[in-house]
Amino acid sequence: MEAFLAYTLVVAALCSYANSQLVPAIVTFGDSTVDVGNNDYLQTVFKANHPPYGQDFSNQEPTGRFCNGKLATDITAETLGFTTYAPAYLSPQASGKNLLVGANFASAGSGYDDSTAALSHVIPLSQQLQYFKEYQTKLASVAGSENASSIIKETLYLIGAGNSDFLQNYYINPFLNKHYTVDEYSSYLISIFSNFVKSLYGLGARRIGATSLAPTGCLPLARTIFGQHERGCVSSFNTDAQQFNKKINAAASQLQNQLPGLKIVIFDIFKPIYDLVANPKKYGFVEATKGCCGTGTVETTFVLCNQKSGTCSNATDLHHSKEASDHVSLKQFDVLRYQQAGRSRFLNDTDKAVNSHRLLNISKIPRRRNGYEHQENNSKFLQDGTMNIN
Repeated sequence: MEAFLAYTLVVAALCSYANSQLVPAIVTFGDSTVDVGNNDYLQTVFKANHPPYGQDFSNQEPTGRFCNGKLATDITAETLGFTTYAPAYLSPQASGKNLLVGANFASAGSGYDDSTAALSHVIPLSQQLQYFKEYQTKLASVAGSENASSIIKETLYLIGAGNSDFLQNYYINPFLNKHYTVDEYSSYLISIFSNFVKSLYGLGARRIGATSLAPTGCLPLARTIFGQHERGCVSSFNTDAQQFNKKINAAASQLQNQLPGLKIVIFDIFKPIYDLVANPKKYGFVEATKGCCGTGTVETTFVLCNQKSGTCSNATDLHHSKEASDHVSLKQFDVLRYQQAGRSRFLNDTDKAVNSHRLLNISKIPRRRNGYEHQENNSKFLQDGTMNIN
């Protein structure tokens, strides 16, 4: 649900800047909220290639999506008029003319921090960037260099990451939470986000949308593992998410001012999701505090549904959304109504952070190292972006 709400708004904003013209392609980076099957080709436990995943998809079979049906990016593509979805980059379908509609590099279990992906043996964000560079070469061979450059510039780039960095790494990793405060780790993730955006910009991207953190303390996974049997939201986690969201909005504002021609939108999805959890009946749900495997608490395996756990009528696991909530989001926050109502309805205090009309020119793109801009202002982190825990 959180992913769809955000990306619906992202599409509305970014496409309105282009006089509502459809984008030629969609390129996606991130974690399980936007992975369309890359993990099926990895040696990892984080896979959605078995029931009940996919039970409500068009072919009623698992597709590698961590959802009972369509993901946010799927519905976004349909909203923009696409008749097919950008393929998972590691799949056999990611070749030839299929690449003209984009590619999906996301990997469940990944995050901004490469160490998050390492814990699950999935594709880190840095490798997703390298795959994107490969994609550009392949695209040029299919469309020609000139056409490929145009496609890259006009493509819609989506980034969905961050929640796993906290829930599946920082909060359970003593090497992190004993050496770094939440504020320090949050700042580290923001630096990676900023460097990633600058890298995409250097590779030709000009239209980028990303989500903030959801109220992570209200996700069934957090309630079950960290809620101490109270089943309420973990308030400290939500506070951490809100602080992260302030930082990512500030980072977006800075990037907007630094990089000429960049259109970047960050949507703080914390409030609408928190409202859904607090008032599920308002959106047509009976239960919004549990996963939909077994009793919704401890029955899942590695926070995933499995073939024997059983599901409710609208299936979801402890960490991922279901298509039904995606469509509720579409009804409540559809693209046309968003365009008519204006960005202020959803952006509130973050409007200044994502106002793409405020562009300042700079003389050159910042120098990069190992795929990301070189950082020199944080003594706790090494120059290559890795963390120093000595």
